[in-house]
Amino acid sequence: MNITTPMEVATAVLRLGENVRLARIRRSLSQEELAQACGITRKTLYTLEKGAPGTTIGTAFSVLWRLGLLNTATALADPDADEHGKILEAARRPQRARHPVDSDNDF
Repeated sequence: MNITTPMEVATAVLRLGENVRLARIRRSLSQEELAQACGITRKTLYTLEKGAPGTTIGTAFSVLWRLGLLNTATALADPDADEHGKILEAARRPQRARHPVDSDNDF
């Protein structure tokens, strides 16, 4: 089965790869050094840097961690930044508060 990656996703993955490559170069690390430090192969790091959408998120996070950039990944899917989700949640809330039901049971 061939699943096509949406253009927006492919672009985001490509940009992540470019960012990882630039961060690695700025730290004067070779692909081999960074891959070894992350416990992955150089080929896996190469595919991440080239923006291959099949690279696992665990691999990407490991590389970001080793580069000292893991904190930048914490903003991914941040519920506080999900304006659309907040609007949908607010629309499902009851419009008025219900009065508590009195219990006739006197224990």
